[in-house]
Amino acid sequence: MTRPAEPLLPGDDEGDPRGPRVVVGIDFSSGARAALLFALQDAARRDVPVEAVTAYRPPDYWMDFYAVSSMQPDQAQAAALDRLRAFVADVVPEGPAPPPPVHPQAVIGTAADVLISASHDADLLVVGSRGHGGFTSMLLGSVCMQCAMHATCPVTVVHSPEAHRERLHLRRGRHHGTSDRVGTPVG
Repeated sequence: MTRPAEPLLPGDDEGDPRGPRVVVGIDFSSGARAALLFALQDAARRDVPVEAVTAYRPPDYWMDFYAVSSMQPDQAQAAALDRLRAFVADVVPEGPAPPPPVHPQAVIGTAADVLISASHDADLLVVGSRGHGGFTSMLLGSVCMQCAMHATCPVTVVHSPEAHRERLHLRRGRHHGTSDRVGTPVG
């Protein structure tokens, strides 16, 4: 059963939406794009909304004791929410038609903590396999690992095309490295 719905709904000022839903972590990477597409498809199949969640950190006010910052915490959240809405608006047309409702949420904190908290009472938590982490050799990032270990609902890790190419590159490198050594005389 499909229902006509506005694909983008305003953020819930009263707190996180609870109840049946698919939660997806967004860090604006290609992995997050793939995760959002998967979440849209799964939510449409389940006939539930998507909660698109991004974690943000406020600017560091205490970098210099004498510096005065004009940035307010509400501005940091508004900026994160605006960026999230633009990202979602860009990806939704690539998903199912009609799209399920999407509730964007910008929450202060670390990505893993925010997503684990958002997983409470959710049907599914979807994360990309690699985001903006610093270790390119890791195929499953620390946020994914923390979510898989601590989320209170099932977790799906979606691999982006870029992560797939990286896996193939690493696999080929291992394959070529061992084949060069086989049959080579030692000494």
